[in-house]
Amino acid sequence: MIHQETYPCQRMSARPTTRREMLTRCASGFGALALAGLQSKPSFGLDATATEPGFAGHGPHHQVRAKNVIFLYMDGGPSQVDTFDPKPMLDRFNGQDPKKLFNVEPTQFNNNGTVLASPWKFNQYGESGIPVSDLFPHVAQCVDELAVVRSMTSGFPEHTFANYFLHTGSALQGRPSMGAWVNYGLGSECDNLPGFVVLNGGLIPPGGLDCFGSGFLPASYQGSVFKPSGTGVANIKPNEPTAKLQREKLDLINQLDSLAIKQFGKHDSLESAIKNYELAYSMQMAVPEVMSIDDEPEYLQKQYGLESKFAPTRIYGAQCLIARRMIEQGVRFIELTCPKVGGDRWDQHGNLKSGHENNARAVDQPIAALLKDLRQRGLLDETLVVWAGEFGRTPFAQGKNGRDHNQYGFTVWLAGGGIKPGTIYGATDEFGYKAVENRLEIHDLHATMLHLMGVDHTRSTFRFSGRDMRLTDVHGHVIKDIVA
Repeated sequence: MIHQETYPCQRMSARPTTRREMLTRCASGFGALALAGLQSKPSFGLDATATEPGFAGHGPHHQVRAKNVIFLYMDGGPSQVDTFDPKPMLDRFNGQDPKKLFNVEPTQFNNNGTVLASPWKFNQYGESGIPVSDLFPHVAQCVDELAVVRSMTSGFPEHTFANYFLHTGSALQGRPSMGAWVNYGLGSECDNLPGFVVLNGGLIPPGGLDCFGSGFLPASYQGSVFKPSGTGVANIKPNEPTAKLQREKLDLINQLDSLAIKQFGKHDSLESAIKNYELAYSMQMAVPEVMSIDDEPEYLQKQYGLESKFAPTRIYGAQCLIARRMIEQGVRFIELTCPKVGGDRWDQHGNLKSGHENNARAVDQPIAALLKDLRQRGLLDETLVVWAGEFGRTPFAQGKNGRDHNQYGFTVWLAGGGIKPGTIYGATDEFGYKAVENRLEIHDLHATMLHLMGVDHTRSTFRFSGRDMRLTDVHGHVIKDIVA
């Protein structure tokens, strides 16, 4: 019953307050209650326990173009001149001594042969006319979604250092990965799944799990490694007979950890452990649901390659489909690693033709299906998809039929999430060896990714060892010409 106000004069009394009037007067109060509840959730991008600026989400600095990232990591370094950067000069001078044509830099193994023409033909596709080799017949149908960057460079010719550089912006082991930086800056949009997930198709990059680590950032920002089959995560099923008992055990653990914090002071390992225990409890319900792709339409499973005769295609297809499902759940950053193809990763020091064909066969159909599925669902405009390896390959042979590492110029591409579609940016020389037009570094790629997510890379910092650290160190510029 709503209270009825009375006045000193007993002959007069106010009429009862209507429900509509009560809701009108209390509206601001309800909003404050809702805001207080949201602020306590990491998925809101703010943490009520935060003690340092930026901890658990400083929020966007400007307009957000991409809410999520799917990073398609091509382990080993695909050859730019065999995929997205055709060079007719290789056909013209095939079999000739490269040292008589251009300056040959020291390579990883220095077993240099002659100029090696691409075994695959290139054709132009889409309204943009972007050329793609026969290695990627499915992705070729999506070129009008892509911004192809042909002038990327790396400072490192060796897999481990180049992988750390690609993933963390530094060749030093133990620095925070880009997925950790994104979640540090923006927080997570998901309460019951990690903000940074790695879908492991079978190949962990050279450099190991530190490619996905949190470094000096709080441990709760590191990548969580999932398998694209089964339960996804080991020991995810509750081991207690009832949910009540499971909850009571978790509460006891949290109480003990909280007592330790009070006694010994705040420490990242304890605070992150508390958060991770709570997240793991929530994941017990969420992970089986998001990993179950059997409820996806049969035509869509076929589109992703889940019925392919080639097992690596089925594995990568499941990764791409799960990545889309995780995006729908609000997972902020997802990295996909490559499946095993029965030979080497994209690292063909020999047998270039069979090696690149097997790796391309594994990922081509699933990637195209992912781009089309995201577009059809209206998710591509807010999801940034990035395709990249740690470096490229030489335009001359290693031995007779391979290619060595080449950090002087290679290709990556981006799609969705504020990217200008149907674009080619930068160029390598006439042999595809070195970047000669709009030369870029990995720092520029990171700066652009953060920019599209609403983060100014120069302002997303963390105080460590007496210095304000950032993903791009003191480098990096946004590649404005590929931003829509």
